[in-house]
Amino acid sequence: MIEVLVLYYSRHGATAQLAREIAHGVDSVKGVSARLRTVPPVSATCEATAPAVPSEGPPYAEADDLKECAALAVGSPTRFGNMAAAMKYFIDNTVANWLAGDLVNKPFCVFTSTSSLHGGQETTLTSMALPFMHHGMLWMGIPYTEQALHDTEAGGTPYGASHWAGAQGGRPMNQHEIALARAQGARLAKAALALQHGMGAA
Repeated sequence: MIEVLVLYYSRHGATAQLAREIAHGVDSVKGVSARLRTVPPVSATCEATAPAVPSEGPPYAEADDLKECAALAVGSPTRFGNMAAAMKYFIDNTVANWLAGDLVNKPFCVFTSTSSLHGGQETTLTSMALPFMHHGMLWMGIPYTEQALHDTEAGGTPYGASHWAGAQGGRPMNQHEIALARAQGARLAKAALALQHGMGAA
């Protein structure tokens, strides 16, 4: 059994919902399981600290989660066309993983949620992918062979799964957004399996 790390930051729950659907897609592939992890929020007050263990939801990610995973799915809500500060802060502190080459040749994907339909989904996805390209990872998008990518009237891009959450973050995921998130999780899991088997045969 190999594990795919589904790592996300979610302020109001929309990105967490998307992460769970991607995890469902991962878990649908035999021999692969999803490991859900989140990151703590950041504060403008330097002295503020988050508890070592979240009061609810999955645990906070650690460096070993990156080292141990066979693939990585990373998600964040959009903040002015970019990832949220909490996710950026976590990624900025993965230098030890980068030096050790922990993520080289592992597949990854990205996902996001936005309050408005054209609120920077694609720029957030591409900007979130850049650090993992520096880690030597292999970016997995969503191919147009997924019919929902043609049919969606809300979230969903070839760069990664997305969700239009509405102004208050309460708009539920529709069938196309769910289908694309699950398809992305399954595609990532299958790629991780294929790469594991390929390296084992080498």
